[in-house]
This record gives sequence, C-alpha cells and structure tokens, in this order.
Amino acid sequence: MLHYSLVFLLIALVAAFLGFSGLAGMAAGIAKILFFVFLVVFLISFVMRGGKTIP
Repeated sequence: MLHYSLVFLLIALVAAFLGFSGLAGMAAGIAKILFFVFLVVFLISFVMRGGKTIP
C-alpha cells in the first residue's frame, strides 16, 4: 500500500510539472488517503503484536 502511495505521489509530481493541475490534485489526494490508510494499518498491526519484532 505504501508502494501505491508513492506511485500516486510520483504521478502527481509529474502531472504538476507538466501543468495538469486537476490530475495532479486528484493524484495527490489519492496518495494522501493511501498513506494514511497504510499508517493506520501499520499502527494497528504494531499494537496487536504488542510491539514485539519477529526474528
């Protein structure tokens, strides 16, 4: 999921550079949503494991 967030961020940067402001804004919004979903899922999984790392 973090990978897709970075892909949409890259699309937004390229679109903004080329002048497609609508597409850049939409891609940046999707990237932001995916990043926050990734962050929530990561924190939930971290808490459920009790903060222990798997060797």
